[in-house]
Amino acid sequence: MKYNIKTGLLMIGLAVLGMAGCSNSSDSGKAAAKATSVPTSASATPQIKPEVVMYKPPTCDCCTGWAEHLRQDGFTVVINKREDMEAIKTKFGVTKKLASCHTAIVDGYVIEGHVPAADVDRLLKERPDIVGLTAPGMPMKSPGMQAVGLQPQGYTVLAFDKDGNTTVFHRY
Repeated sequence: MKYNIKTGLLMIGLAVLGMAGCSNSSDSGKAAAKATSVPTSASATPQIKPEVVMYKPPTCDCCTGWAEHLRQDGFTVVINKREDMEAIKTKFGVTKKLASCHTAIVDGYVIEGHVPAADVDRLLKERPDIVGLTAPGMPMKSPGMQAVGLQPQGYTVLAFDKDGNTTVFHRY
């Protein structure tokens, strides 16, 4: 075998992998191919979550806290500060009884208010035939409304359809 920098690096790599006994270039190529096709487990592959586009009033800090909660769960959140929140809610079918401070869109679903990331994950996994989820009002013990890391409690997340009908999605 002719020695050059490329074969030297290959031999070093093969030695590290315990395959340095290969003597001709075709064997070295086969060993290198085996070395590069190491199987990986599915759990090692990072889960890519869809982008969340959030509309919020310019001065609302709890909305920013909710966005951070979603980011900690692996979502990318794009924040749009808007003065016309009523128009945004109307556009996405959020009635006054379902409304909260911010409105978000993720993979075609509407997420209204302080819905925990775990519920967004479940929604995206189950993919029910609904418009979205809402935590009406501003529940005090919800993500963005309480200290980071505390568990949500004392409120209900609702699923809603195009007619504004609701069902319980999760009780905290």
